[in-house]
Amino acid sequence: MQIELSSFYSRLGSIFLILILGFILGKTGMIHKNTNRQLVNLLLFVFMPASLFMAFPTSFNSESAHLFFSGLIAGLIVMALLIILSKILFNKLFFKDELRREAQFGLVFNNATFLGYPIVASTFGDQGIIAYCGFIIVFNVALFSYGIYLFKKQFSWKMLLDTILNPNIIAVVLGMVIFLASLKLPDFITNAVGFVGNTTTPLSIICIGFMLSEADFRKLLKKWQLVVPAIIQLVIGPIATYFVLRACGFPDAVVYVCTLIQALPTATSLGLFATEYGGNEVEASELVAISTLLSLGTMPLMVGLLLR
Repeated sequence: MQIELSSFYSRLGSIFLILILGFILGKTGMIHKNTNRQLVNLLLFVFMPASLFMAFPTSFNSESAHLFFSGLIAGLIVMALLIILSKILFNKLFFKDELRREAQFGLVFNNATFLGYPIVASTFGDQGIIAYCGFIIVFNVALFSYGIYLFKKQFSWKMLLDTILNPNIIAVVLGMVIFLASLKLPDFITNAVGFVGNTTTPLSIICIGFMLSEADFRKLLKKWQLVVPAIIQLVIGPIATYFVLRACGFPDAVVYVCTLIQALPTATSLGLFATEYGGNEVEASELVAISTLLSLGTMPLMVGLLLR
């Protein structure tokens, strides 16, 4: 697999224009917090699961199966790698307790869901999405288990059950079963699910644009305690992922997809987790905003250096 840089930058430009649209809609008041929250819920529980379900080919082939399970195994390696790096880089010596949790979360979990799907789909097509489906299973399991543990410092079986019942996990598992069994669904079902899934890309980017419209970047960029973790996440994450997966001998599609995902900004769920589980909501949201802004420069740089 090769990545055409001019084509990638063109797609990135298209995504940036939609991001600006979301930003303008937020600044002009056409989208409010409640509206955005409803859109996020629809994306998480309806549109994204539909798009992941439809990502699998209609009939079984060994190459797609190999990509899916390679993405799954690569996800396990990448998540373990990032957790170890987060413990080493963001330790008690340099970061106070609250921000340390947010910084560790930011390095491990990026915007693989909202921003990852549209960028992977537009850059790598069907091959990339199949590898992405394998990765996203591990990502979601880690997010709703270790991600919560970072703030609560405790584990419960309810957390595990909630993770298993996550609509995105269910959609990928169902899609995988139908793919492996070569089952043929009626056209009216696949068409309906496909139409719903196609809304994922523009809506997810609009939501991110709205979130950026609420940030004051002039003040945020002066906070080195937030800028440093953001830069580390955007640079160290993709570099470490690329060389470790290359050393492990994974297919190019898996290496490229996982590396591109790690070049994405910090997950928007960081602010939600900090609010829900006792973190610093303000600094968590600020870290997401700074990471998203800086990624506009670092992501093309990482792609140009690692994936050309």
